[in-house]
Amino acid sequence: MSAPGAMVRRLTHRRGGNFSLGFRLLPAGKRAAVYAAYAACRIPDDIVDEAGEGADPAAVRAALDAWADEVRATYRGRPSRPETVALAAALRDHPIPEAALLGLVEGCRMDLERSRYATFAELERYCELVAVTISDISLAIFGVVRPDANALGRHLAMALQLTNICRDVGEDRGRGRIYLPLDELAAHGVGEDEIVAGAVDSERYRALMAFECERARACFAAANPLPGAIAPDARPAVRVMGGVYRRVLGRVAADPVATFGRRAALPRWERWTAVCCGLLGQPFAPGSGAHRAGPAPNGS
Repeated sequence: MSAPGAMVRRLTHRRGGNFSLGFRLLPAGKRAAVYAAYAACRIPDDIVDEAGEGADPAAVRAALDAWADEVRATYRGRPSRPETVALAAALRDHPIPEAALLGLVEGCRMDLERSRYATFAELERYCELVAVTISDISLAIFGVVRPDANALGRHLAMALQLTNICRDVGEDRGRGRIYLPLDELAAHGVGEDEIVAGAVDSERYRALMAFECERARACFAAANPLPGAIAPDARPAVRVMGGVYRRVLGRVAADPVATFGRRAALPRWERWTAVCCGLLGQPFAPGSGAHRAGPAPNGS
């Protein structure tokens, strides 16, 4: 393995524990490409998240612009970083869409421009940029065998991103961000100030999180047919990745107050349970069929 390839593999195992459990099940060529894509996707996210309080927004935007330029250069045969050298190698065998990598940059840029989302429709657009783009990248590597693969991948991408949002409410408020739609907070009687203050030990907050977790669970269920729409050698990896995240969501749903202050993580036995269930072809979640989240309970 080349030095850039080894570097992106190490980064993926270190930073993407929930994903890398499934990645290990891919054949070698697809696994190397996924590691390169993961590393490339981490860069714009880290540019924003690691800027720190008081960082100059103009400097962060300039760093995002520079990364977007690096992506464009890579697609034109001129990579200049280890991550993009590895990405360029992946592009030789996999039609990873340039637009998806650039769309992810725009999604990360949204974190500089806003820290609240009034409605789920607004949040959904953010999720499309930071998560559905990654699904499009991944499917280009996995290989698809049915025309509905991208639509099903969108369901899984939404499920994973909504799981992250539910899991990271406390962590995100530490960065000054609330991703939960404000109209849904209001519908459940939860004040924005309560989230900011960490005053979440209430039945109102538990009901809010039950609603949010159910939306994510429904997206997992809608994604159940996805493995059958992709190449057979990538199916176990996708089943495991989805199964791991579905179990993380279950832990958040079981005790959202505890996971506000402590990130939900799976113990080793539950991670291996997810692997076994994935290898046996079990669905991500009970139920199936298309899902599109509806409005908050009060219809707002």
